[in-house]
Amino acid sequence: MSKTFIAEMIGTAILVLFGCGAAVLMGAEIGMTGIALAFGLAIVAAAYGIGPISGAHLNPAVSLGAFLAGRMSGAALASYVVAQLVGAVLGAAILYAIASGKAGYDIAVNGLGQNGYGAGYLGEYGLGSALIFEAVMTFLFVTVILGATQEGAPAELAGLAIGLTLAAIHLVGINVTGVSVNPARSFGPALFVGGKAMADLWVFIAAPLAGGALAGILHRAGVTRAA
Repeated sequence: MSKTFIAEMIGTAILVLFGCGAAVLMGAEIGMTGIALAFGLAIVAAAYGIGPISGAHLNPAVSLGAFLAGRMSGAALASYVVAQLVGAVLGAAILYAIASGKAGYDIAVNGLGQNGYGAGYLGEYGLGSALIFEAVMTFLFVTVILGATQEGAPAELAGLAIGLTLAAIHLVGINVTGVSVNPARSFGPALFVGGKAMADLWVFIAAPLAGGALAGILHRAGVTRAA
């Protein structure tokens, strides 16, 4: 495995372990604001820790956006996505191993930070709301990432800008879908939880990829890129 593959795998595991871990292990204590910050801070940590190796995409929607923006090859895109999916499963597995050590924990009841929508899930928003939220927020997220990492942007601030953006997205939308904007982040927990989480997974693959693709296309066209 290449260094970039390993970096993306570890970084995505960090994102799932920190973000979903905050929800599963400390959600009652820190609330939605704390969970939002955990996701954002995980991105900041990964960006500065492994960013110099792989760019710290940690997200197939980000990698797709970078590919369509002309920043990476198709082969690199495939490698990144596989690494991200493996990392998400690894992070979810570690989280499950920790959570299951608590008396009374039941993955079917307590979950693993999986995404969802509809009856019985957080704010019980419908499918249309979930699709719109995930597509629009992923578009905005990937647009920020491509802008913050373009030539001429202050590279030392990119990780902070990206992490704060992800935290802000969570502050807006945890009650809607739990916030995915990342197919890998959704895949890891859903694989362990199964049932409705797996049935809903297509939303958190299709909508973020659509949003990320649009961000990449517009960036390459110069619409969202500095002259």
